[in-house]
Amino acid sequence: MPFFAYKARNSQGELIEGVVESADRDAVARQLFNLGVSPVQIELTKGVAGNRELNWWQRIWEKKVQALDVQLFSRQLHTLIRAGVPIMRGLAGLQESAVSHAFRSVIRDLRESLDSGRELSTAMRRHPNVFSLFFVSMVKVGEMTGRLDMIFLRLSEHLEFERDMRNRVKTALRYPMFVMIVMVIAIVVINIFVIPAFAKVFASFHAELPLMTRFLLGMSAFFVDYYLILLGASIAATFAFKSFLATRDGRFWWDRQILQFPIFGRIVLKATLARFARSFALSSKSGVPIVQALTVVASTVDNSFIASHVEQMRDGVERGDSILRTATATHVFTPVVLQMIAVGEETGALDELMDEIGMMYEGEVEYELKTLSANIEPILIVSLGVMVLILALGIFLPIWDLGRVALNK
Repeated sequence: MPFFAYKARNSQGELIEGVVESADRDAVARQLFNLGVSPVQIELTKGVAGNRELNWWQRIWEKKVQALDVQLFSRQLHTLIRAGVPIMRGLAGLQESAVSHAFRSVIRDLRESLDSGRELSTAMRRHPNVFSLFFVSMVKVGEMTGRLDMIFLRLSEHLEFERDMRNRVKTALRYPMFVMIVMVIAIVVINIFVIPAFAKVFASFHAELPLMTRFLLGMSAFFVDYYLILLGASIAATFAFKSFLATRDGRFWWDRQILQFPIFGRIVLKATLARFARSFALSSKSGVPIVQALTVVASTVDNSFIASHVEQMRDGVERGDSILRTATATHVFTPVVLQMIAVGEETGALDELMDEIGMMYEGEVEYELKTLSANIEPILIVSLGVMVLILALGIFLPIWDLGRVALNK
């Protein structure tokens, strides 16, 4: 559809300018009247993102919609709907104030979809990269129950929990990843620049070198002679691994393997189960049927292996099994969690106990992250010590032997 630049005045007589995408000028005028403003001028213009025209270079470097944008959008919509502001007028205000041009264009599309008679959840489904299946399902429930303001509040809190969990994991992994990268760089530099310099000195000895020294010299020569091949192979292996992870089987294999990693696997598992419990509690509180809740929750756990177990729970519930029995069959929940699920089913307070499970896992993840550095430091220290020991023995043993021979003379 074409874009139209408009000038209009609101009820206070203030001049408002903007750009909308619509079928024709009459449709733009109707849209402006619905927003409570009177159009003054409507002209055909070029395609834009938001209210500012972007050239091809700006479109390439334009940032994608971030999770924080969606979280703030949910909180703002909750406030606007609770204050009695019409949804169309609220979206218009959010579009004008949006910082992200990509998200501004998404809000504009939501307004146009609503103006054409679509529901808000249907309009959001047009943007799967911005609004997840879980988000859209919750909005659909809010439309059906008339509690859209409460749904947006819960979604905002849920997205904040998700973002906080991811940031904690990233912060905890930053230090060990940095140390590992520095170690790899140090090994490359030593093999390409340091050891070859010592090789010239050792060649002047005209003597048989120790085994450790010969090993270092051979490894260094291999690096120097085949570094282009090694670099190309590393890049090719990286792209091949990413391509493998892009497949369904590859992602399933990797998500299963990462749960078995020492130290890290335990943290990932607990963080994933915390998201599952929180998402299930939110769905249950919002009135979503259990089978549908398990379907949409499976898309939020961010681990295809755990998602397959959640889908297994859904299939069991569809066959008439209890949640406790299906959860026990997955073999991923602790006995304490299974006991809480059993109590929740008996008392009818499963949503509250799922919230408790989420909080419990969140607390365990926080403790694991706090002790992560203490658990990893011994491994890093031992690795660094072994590397320094190999280098010291390989480089200084010939010099020490040469000095001993000179003293004997």
